[in-house]
Amino acid sequence: MVQNKSLSRLEAFSDGVFAIAITLLIIEIKVPPLNSIHSANDLIHALVHQWPSYFAFLFTFGGILVQWILHHNIFNFLSGTSRTFLYSNGFLLLTIVFLPYPTALLAEYLNTPYAMPAIVFYGLACILNSFGWFLFIRTMYKPKRIIKNEAIAGEQVDKMKRNNLPALIIYIATTILAIWLPYIGLILNCALWILWVSLSLAEKEEAYLPVGEGAVEKRKFPE
Repeated sequence: MVQNKSLSRLEAFSDGVFAIAITLLIIEIKVPPLNSIHSANDLIHALVHQWPSYFAFLFTFGGILVQWILHHNIFNFLSGTSRTFLYSNGFLLLTIVFLPYPTALLAEYLNTPYAMPAIVFYGLACILNSFGWFLFIRTMYKPKRIIKNEAIAGEQVDKMKRNNLPALIIYIATTILAIWLPYIGLILNCALWILWVSLSLAEKEEAYLPVGEGAVEKRKFPE
């Protein structure tokens, strides 16, 4: 019961951080100032001119949403927490709540001659975020194993562990590429988020049922 309460508190706290990060994204989109608008066409032009802000908002919102879904699903596989896991979860949340800043930077400079540093900086934020997931996933194994030893948990967590390192390498590669080809690096980064969304939608729904909910195949977690 203590473990369940600890998990519930941790998930509630984490959900709050995700919600704050997503909320901060929309705050960065500013309403065109009235003193710069002299006709309906001026307002239309100003709204169209803000397309980098819309793009950056949707791009990061989608990324945070996928991460929240993954983070939420992972808690169905846990039997408790450890101090190392708590710190790694905190670091992961730090990388997520930081994302609104590089998003605002990207929105401001994407359609300017100075786009490269903004795109590279956004890539660095993605690398940091991916490294946060690297630590988060591995602290579920040790120093204290906190994953349930039954059902489909082993298969799902193994899959996340296998996919995480290649994702980290890809983010590093696209960020380096963005130094010379910034828009190509950004497009590849976008494609990676779209891939995560597609893979998330392709997952079987029963894979995320907590143990005891629905029919699941029991198996031992691999050592």
